[in-house]
Amino acid sequence: MATAPAEIPSRTALGRAVRALPTLLRVGVAEAVAYRAEFVIWLLTTTMPLVMLALWSEVAREGGPIGGYTGKDFTAYFLAAFIVRQLTGVWVAWDMNREIREGLISMRLLRPVHPLAAYGAENLAVLPMRLLLSLPIALVALALTGGAAVTRDPLLLLAFAVAVAGAWLLGFAIMSAIGALAFFIESTLAVADVWFGLFFILSGYFVPIELFPAAVRNVAVLLPFRAMLGLPVELLIGRLGHGAALHGLLIEWAWVAAAWAIAVAVFQAGARRYSAYGA
Repeated sequence: MATAPAEIPSRTALGRAVRALPTLLRVGVAEAVAYRAEFVIWLLTTTMPLVMLALWSEVAREGGPIGGYTGKDFTAYFLAAFIVRQLTGVWVAWDMNREIREGLISMRLLRPVHPLAAYGAENLAVLPMRLLLSLPIALVALALTGGAAVTRDPLLLLAFAVAVAGAWLLGFAIMSAIGALAFFIESTLAVADVWFGLFFILSGYFVPIELFPAAVRNVAVLLPFRAMLGLPVELLIGRLGHGAALHGLLIEWAWVAAAWAIAVAVFQAGARRYSAYGA
């Protein structure tokens, strides 16, 4: 039976999504509890900043400060990166790829709530569990070893909150666009692997962007990868002034707008194609 493609969210559709949000969040929490083993495995895959913390802290201890980063600075940076990763991680590309392959996307397309809104609620719903498990450890470690590096500037803390929200929206939009490619191609997850390879290198996940060669750093700050991790981390540990923070936020939210436009367009085209084949 053919399914009607999901329309680009209108005011009416957005209103339905807002009204449905509490229910969608409850469903997402229930699924996270039901599949807690998978959830814990996913959580463990986001601990690379703790590995890099040990590596770079030891390098700084043996050889002295690196690019202005002492051992405590590296500790603060990578613990902040761990916190940001917990706040902004999404997996919608894998869910979407599986549901398109198995035909389960048909049910989402028939519902009154836009599929992207439903996926978004499901990804947001697990934040409390993720933070409950990981954040206390990270915050205690940050306070004991690198707490002095965390900014007390209220404007930078506000910018940090805005940057985290933007990083989540940007990551979700990009992963949605990659997931929606499953309407067209078989190797969607290979695209995701390439994206994550670039993310790990250019976001500040493995090494602070400040330590890149100048030519690479100047390009990296304009790409979306830094906005998804490095920017909020640098804001939290006070590595940016007010002007640089504003500049970074403007770049981040420009990428958010562009990524969402692309995600909606790819999903819309894919849903039309999916329906045209009578799925």
